[in-house]
Amino acid sequence: MRRWVAFCFCSIGRLCYGMLAASSLLVSCPVMATEAGWRQYVVPASASNPEPIQVALFYPAQAAPREIAMGPFTLRVAVMAPPEAHFKGLIVLSHGTGGSELGHSSLAEGLARNGYLVAALRHPGDNYQDRSLWEKPPGTFFTERPRQASRVIDALLRDPDWKDRIATDAKGPRIGALGHSAGGFTVIALAGGQSDLSRIIAHCEKERADDPLFCSMGRTGQSSQRQPTQGPTMIAPTTDKRVRAVVAMAPMGVVFTAASLAAIDIPVSIYAAAQDRWLVPRFHAEWIAKNVPRAEFHSVANAWHFAFMDRPSAPIPTLDGDAAADPPGFDRAAFLAQLRGEVSAFFDTAFAAGQTR
Repeated sequence: MRRWVAFCFCSIGRLCYGMLAASSLLVSCPVMATEAGWRQYVVPASASNPEPIQVALFYPAQAAPREIAMGPFTLRVAVMAPPEAHFKGLIVLSHGTGGSELGHSSLAEGLARNGYLVAALRHPGDNYQDRSLWEKPPGTFFTERPRQASRVIDALLRDPDWKDRIATDAKGPRIGALGHSAGGFTVIALAGGQSDLSRIIAHCEKERADDPLFCSMGRTGQSSQRQPTQGPTMIAPTTDKRVRAVVAMAPMGVVFTAASLAAIDIPVSIYAAAQDRWLVPRFHAEWIAKNVPRAEFHSVANAWHFAFMDRPSAPIPTLDGDAAADPPGFDRAAFLAQLRGEVSAFFDTAFAAGQTR
């Protein structure tokens, strides 16, 4: 009797793992030239990493994938399959606020099938189980998120099971970053964007009526019920020079200074959801795109904020309604299929220079 791991949310705030044996519930697929392997990975707590970081690894593998429900998302992966000997590079994937490492699995699977190791982290203190990062001093959110991503890179580049599989060239390991919403902020911060909290305060004093959801987000949006931030407002840079290309999808962007964005010198691709009500593009995605030199900019017509996330099988309430909902006429599955190809091509092009070892 075949057995496999199945995943379910058994209660709010708890991710359960169980063994099921009804093979008819899963769809077997023929082995492709390269498929997406999947396994869990944990960056343990240490002196430099105050909390363990849960990571989902997607990687190229020669194994038959299965469709497996993991909470509200369905993945098509080969769980614990042996990884290929060499990867095109490492891509760190950062989810939005209150999200999880599984919400962008179809993008991660596409990158893995194209030869990349994808490390999708669950941000400690800012995920579906734990929002404690929001209770810390205002600047913490803007420093910890990118630092958490850098700690995942640290761990994988030290790990003997993974480090030698990641391609290198004259510039070093090929490392990129991909993020949505607060994850979009995270990857732009890794690229060199510097946050200034005074920009949020000024923005929400002036534009609250036109950017109401962002400006209602407590410490991030400096809600009118809170006192203005006291003390220095400029956040120390969290640039990670190992990151050589980034894709930011519907990113939070108003916090970044124009000067720091202008100094970014790596390939950047920005996606905006044209009908985004949570992070209104002209204040966020467009602000980044118009200030980062040579940034690619893509506006996705008739799309809401969560167009970049896999459609969950159950409603996920947010400040902007159900994350599973789309405007009439928007085909999320078709868009994500197109996005998978575009993101893979972007990283291929970004890493094209240099010689693979």
